[in-house]
Amino acid sequence: MPVGAGGPRLLLRRLREIMAEQTSAQMRLDKLVTVIATNMVAEVCSIYLRRAGKALELFATEGLNRTAVHTTRMKEGEGLVGLVAETAEPVNLSDAPADPHFSYRPETGEDPYKSFLGVPIVRGGQVFGVLTVQNRAAVLYAEEEVEALQTVAMVLAEVVAQGAFFKVAELDEPELRVDRPRTFTGEGLSEGVGVGRVVLHEPRVKVERMIADNPQEELARLEEAIGHLRVSVDKMLDSSELDLTGEGREVIEAYRLFAHDQGWRARMRDAIRTGLTAEAAVERVQDEMRVRVQRLDDPVLRERLHDLDDLARRLLRHLTGESGIQELPLNAIVLARAIGPAELLDYGRERLAGLVLEDAASTSHVAIVARSMGLPLVGSVEGISDSARAGDQIVLDGEMGEVHLRPQMEIVQAFEAKRTLREQTQARFAALRDLPAVTRDGVHIQLMMNAGLALDMPHLAESGADGIGLFRTELQFMIGETMPRLQDQVQFYRGILDAAGDKPVVFRTLDLGGDKVLPYARWEREENPALGWRAIRIALDRPALLRYQVRALLMAAAGRTLRILLPMVSNVDEFNRARALIDRETERFRLLNQERPRQILVGAMLEVPSLAFMLPQLMRSADFVSIGSNDLHAFVFAVDRTNPRVSRRYDTLNPAFLTLMRLVVNSSAEAHGELSLCGEMAGRPLDAMALLGIGLRTLSMHPANIGPIKLMIRSMDLSEVSPFVHKLCGRTDHSLRTRLTAFAAERGIALK
Repeated sequence: MPVGAGGPRLLLRRLREIMAEQTSAQMRLDKLVTVIATNMVAEVCSIYLRRAGKALELFATEGLNRTAVHTTRMKEGEGLVGLVAETAEPVNLSDAPADPHFSYRPETGEDPYKSFLGVPIVRGGQVFGVLTVQNRAAVLYAEEEVEALQTVAMVLAEVVAQGAFFKVAELDEPELRVDRPRTFTGEGLSEGVGVGRVVLHEPRVKVERMIADNPQEELARLEEAIGHLRVSVDKMLDSSELDLTGEGREVIEAYRLFAHDQGWRARMRDAIRTGLTAEAAVERVQDEMRVRVQRLDDPVLRERLHDLDDLARRLLRHLTGESGIQELPLNAIVLARAIGPAELLDYGRERLAGLVLEDAASTSHVAIVARSMGLPLVGSVEGISDSARAGDQIVLDGEMGEVHLRPQMEIVQAFEAKRTLREQTQARFAALRDLPAVTRDGVHIQLMMNAGLALDMPHLAESGADGIGLFRTELQFMIGETMPRLQDQVQFYRGILDAAGDKPVVFRTLDLGGDKVLPYARWEREENPALGWRAIRIALDRPALLRYQVRALLMAAAGRTLRILLPMVSNVDEFNRARALIDRETERFRLLNQERPRQILVGAMLEVPSLAFMLPQLMRSADFVSIGSNDLHAFVFAVDRTNPRVSRRYDTLNPAFLTLMRLVVNSSAEAHGELSLCGEMAGRPLDAMALLGIGLRTLSMHPANIGPIKLMIRSMDLSEVSPFVHKLCGRTDHSLRTRLTAFAAERGIALK
């Protein structure tokens, strides 16, 4: 069954003419299937488009019963059409009814047809529908016919995605209509309400012309653009500004290999020969690559897909002449599949109203930076990047994890009202800034803030925090392209201490490993990185790294009190070995007659349960202990904090967790040690009330949470709370949250 005499280029030109006709959507679709059937010498041609619930509906056909249009539907994975949609791969069969996936639909009248060819209608890695042809003869379609139908499907996907076939008043439109309001639910990672316009972090280069007039010219344009791309990548590798070493250089070397890959180039050239422009060929090849890789459970390939996506975008910019530089509108809300903390900082805060990410966890550094910037953030919002267009109106709730794309006016008004109410509430908390955090029965609580960037420091005065209970030093290392030089670290730490003034600052040494990987360092892949080589384990295996950082801290804190916190200590021996390295650097300063800090205090983070049973021994050599509630909770219940299927199963207000915390508090008191807690638990009023009830008196949290926590403290009587919480620890409930909430309501304790 050969492709018609005009070949695929004639078919594409005819398709372009049909798209330009001023007729109804249904008439254009009907003409399209007729033209494809004629060109493919097929007796049947059908178009199925996705509807709500991933159902595939027959939208147009030539050869099957017309009464089946908008009546026949298949679920994704059901029948041969569903199989094409599920796998995003062509299905080519000589005897379709004999295939086990075949789903017989009598209303279509497809009984006589044996051969079947179906290809996915794909754009941006998303399947919009399926295009099929059928014949009575039981033979396979030739390779060039498969290629021709894929080319048509690629053009059709662009048209469907842009809404060119559909108007508001016309037929019941498919789920993926471009201007349809969409609601997404993700994970709230940074509180706040955002109302604004979509800015795509890595905007898709708009391909205006898809069908080639002269394939030879398109081939020449592609070769020229590839040449420019390769030169730009080579310049990146040779740049003295980046100073690439180690793994950073390996990444760019691999990037260069992709740019010089002959297979990639050959696939794009083949696509041009089917009648596409150079830009359309790049998109088609990348879409095919994306849907294949996304269906593989291989994290390495998925990482490489990001590189290939970036190369494809760069190549498209060389072809179109676009710079890729965006000017942010007022109230911009950035959408991205993923974004690094440095990239977010590049945007600045002035015009940003929010951030929505497909891939992010509450502990990721971009989430930490967003919270530092006071920027609402919703993560784990799958599929939104492919559904959104630049300039679309969007609203998000960083607390509830809701995102509304192209919302109705009533929803916008509701979110505006919520934002206004939130601003009024924040003004109420601001009035508490200079008031002490003292309970009604006179117990003083120390409220500290967490930080990690220079832009966090103004929050110290704005929030009324008593100091910085946790300064994450690794952020400075992660947002750069190279290891910060010693003097850069000294200047940075000194600036933090200067900004804090008389208030204490606790510097946590590098907490690397797990999900925190330096972009310029070599890291071995681990099966379970959260339980692997990280934090103090790295410091003890690579002592030069810890000593290098301690040296910078000692220089920055000359003449002042220096507080150093060691992360993820599992046993006392680890702490003692790390402290010996710190003492060694201190002794070096003495021998060189360099000015040292007036006082050096070294503490341990209690994140690993084993350390909870060694506190008396630990506090003989540690000056203080800080409970890291995030990791401790994860290790106590054996849950992956980044996995939503299990991370929300176990509450921090579970009796087992509170009982362990009470054990830590009691052990610390017996050893006369200094104890604090930092983590998300400290910033939630109900959780903080329980922590105070079991005896904690110092909490460190995000600065935005200090107002609500202080309001709660000033409204409570600790002599009533403590016996109630201790009594609850003996229960077997999954969570004590409901009982504690009722208790707070009865006694007028402010939780909001």
